[in-house]
Amino acid sequence: MGQENGRDEERPVHRVVVAPFRLCRFQVTNAEFAQFRKFLFDCAALPVTSVSWFDAVEYCRWLSKRTGMALRLPTEAEWEFAARGGLAGKLYPWGDEPVESRADYASRWCNGPEPVATSEPNGYGLFDMCENVHEWCSDWYDPRYYETSPVENPRGPEAGTRRASRGGAWRHHIKIARCAARSSIPPEFRYADYGFRVAAELA
Repeated sequence: MGQENGRDEERPVHRVVVAPFRLCRFQVTNAEFAQFRKFLFDCAALPVTSVSWFDAVEYCRWLSKRTGMALRLPTEAEWEFAARGGLAGKLYPWGDEPVESRADYASRWCNGPEPVATSEPNGYGLFDMCENVHEWCSDWYDPRYYETSPVENPRGPEAGTRRASRGGAWRHHIKIARCAARSSIPPEFRYADYGFRVAAELA
């Protein structure tokens, strides 16, 4: 986890072991979230946005009851492992080539997010990792957590004031984030470039 020449909160680079888990191939869409909470939306295939961390957790609980599966938000460690798609140590889900090398990068995300799965998936078959919208993680956020993080199944600090998030978003000048890039906001905030995807234990 991490990147030695990245930002301070991405260091030190350290080895992490995560237990087997499942991660949804797509960011949760407007159509899926509307089954849980009714709201007006323009495009069913767009990722749902303006959801707080609490909204995302409630959705996971609701979907758990509907499916009989124990669903939740991914941890930061799980998210980074999944984003890399098997390419350990690479900058992006596709390798080290710059973001400008992505097809049609210059003309994408001009006014908002795009429908999910409009880019090529990574090596694990996951779409939109590191792009489209920021994704909530389950962890509390601490910029110095990597200094004391356990090797096995790190789940973040015990408490905090901000929740961790991962991935790039349409609203930024650089639209795609590095796999190691970390971000955070208070869990009650709702932003137009924040969404999430669902994780589960591997039964």
